[in-house]
Amino acid sequence: MTNVLPDRTIDQDWYPKPIPEGIEWGDGCYFETTQIFRFYRSRHKPGVVIGSHSSCYSGCSFSIGKEGKCTIGDYTLLNGALIMAEELIEIGNYCIISWNVGIADSDFHPIDPVLRHQDAMALAPFAEGRPPRPPIRTAPVRIKDNVWIGMGAIILKGVTIGENSVVAAGAIVTKDVPPNVVVAGNPAQIVKQLA
Repeated sequence: MTNVLPDRTIDQDWYPKPIPEGIEWGDGCYFETTQIFRFYRSRHKPGVVIGSHSSCYSGCSFSIGKEGKCTIGDYTLLNGALIMAEELIEIGNYCIISWNVGIADSDFHPIDPVLRHQDAMALAPFAEGRPPRPPIRTAPVRIKDNVWIGMGAIILKGVTIGENSVVAAGAIVTKDVPPNVVVAGNPAQIVKQLA
């Protein structure tokens, strides 16, 4: 059972559009609104797979690019998280991801100033003769089972967070986090070992 109707809408949802094709979910999933998928653009079928008994509340947003994919395990709660995948984001089972958490597998714009200039011109919506966007570096993000990510934390490209670990509120995670630890700060550092 789920709260999604056969036409991929949600009963009494204020947002009028259905969940896009290419998004799959398991039994017992809960979506507060289909608006969380408004930035879904993946060409993959499926592009997003959400496991059984997971829940996504209204502050969430799945910004999934044309080549992006995202998988979420069973019994995972996303409460206002921003998932930005140009390649791959994997979130395990029994995870809790809090308000205003950002998870990104890309910088989305070049670091090099010349390429960033080109990127700005390429993204100008009404400019004529726009150049193509330069290549953007991506690296998968993997969040293992039973991870808790606190409010306002940011998880950057190429990071793996090990099982049972906690990312403190406001932490910025720029490198891998081992299993069974608490990390905090900017950049995030281990502050506690869990049993």
